[in-house]
Amino acid sequence: MRTRSGPRAAVAALAAALTLGASGCMPVDEPEAAPSSTGGNAMEMLGQLTVASAGSMKGYSRARFPHWRDTGTNCDVRDSVLKRDGENIKLSGCNVVGGRWQSAYDGRTFTDPSDVDIDHVVPLANAWRSGADEWNDTQRGDFANDTTRPQLLAVSASSNRSKGDQDPSQWKPANQSYWCQYAQAWVIVKHHWRLTVTSAEKTALTDMLEGCA
Repeated sequence: MRTRSGPRAAVAALAAALTLGASGCMPVDEPEAAPSSTGGNAMEMLGQLTVASAGSMKGYSRARFPHWRDTGTNCDVRDSVLKRDGENIKLSGCNVVGGRWQSAYDGRTFTDPSDVDIDHVVPLANAWRSGADEWNDTQRGDFANDTTRPQLLAVSASSNRSKGDQDPSQWKPANQSYWCQYAQAWVIVKHHWRLTVTSAEKTALTDMLEGCA
């Protein structure tokens, strides 16, 4: 891949996530339209989301969102995202064993794939509380492995774990230059999967999108 600065890499990752499929693992589906640079399209999508209180965590388990799906011999969706989001990628078969990744959340750079996490932009637990508890495990697996929407992103392990299952009213990337893309990605994913937002979550997303320029 080409060498990019942090903000440019983030934009490229968002665009790539909207078009990349996981080698036959995902159902055929048209991606959501990419938001404009002002966040206008995402703002429209946000207005269409149902506002509701967060649901119960009763019955939740990460195992109810089966991931990562196989995409070849000794590789899976994680490898697909590492390959997409990195540069100077080194492969063993289709397994990613080296490269360079810049974490959009905090701007840190890594060359060892074991130092990189694949973040679910809309966390699995958040999805459960906003409607995924009513899906079956196959649908939840589709969500957890979704490379068509900007739902999966290679980031630093520390930023991913700091985020946990928090929504944008509770956690935002330390890299403020990524807030616009982050809010857009969050809205695109929730809109496609028909997940709800809390009032605080919607307010935070609105503030972030209004800051897009």
